[in-house]
Amino acid sequence: MLSVKDLFVAYGQSEALHGISFEAGKKETVAIMGRNGMGKTTLFKSLMGVLPTKSGVVTVAGQDVTRDESFRRVAKGIAYVPQGRMIFPTLTVEENIQTGLENSKDRIIPQDIYALFPVLWDMRRRKGGNLSGGQQQQLAIARALVTDPKVLLLDEPTEGIQPSIIKDIAKALNEIRKLRDITIVVSEQVLSFALDVADRLFVIEGGRLVHETARVDTDVAHIKQYLSV
Repeated sequence: MLSVKDLFVAYGQSEALHGISFEAGKKETVAIMGRNGMGKTTLFKSLMGVLPTKSGVVTVAGQDVTRDESFRRVAKGIAYVPQGRMIFPTLTVEENIQTGLENSKDRIIPQDIYALFPVLWDMRRRKGGNLSGGQQQQLAIARALVTDPKVLLLDEPTEGIQPSIIKDIAKALNEIRKLRDITIVVSEQVLSFALDVADRLFVIEGGRLVHETARVDTDVAHIKQYLSV
């Protein structure tokens, strides 16, 4: 569903990603683990077309998106929940979700969205800015899901969120996979969350993928060494 081959990304003269390659299949969740400043957000922004690619190829369900602008990538099936959530604080929960339906015919929010995130149904008339951090994260994921993506990118979804809500988000992501033919890629520093949701884990360090493991084979102590400062 998602294929990344030999991806190089630079900020001006400074190279940030050095030949990243990985694939993620239908109904598979992949976690990109790493400390701050190691390249996680740069990778996600480049997959979304926010940062230009120096070289390499990105395909979604066999379609090359490497040179596409962000809105074209959305049309081809990528949805992105950025770090910091980026919801619209002055719009209601319902209006926030509807912004993801901009290109759909009827602009009706699918019922399964509220089934996944019941708290959003209860708060649908509330302003996004009045929600807690965890509720805003659920709202950002819901808004991304209504575009009916093939690939969902989540950048640091647990950042600044209390443990009970982290569990809710993990449960929802696992539920989404059962319901849809979707590929989920999360960037993460919280190993327990990654192990709850991911089939495979990669570690990024200095703009390179330095470790790959299936969840069942994960050497927790080894990955913690990469994540400790």
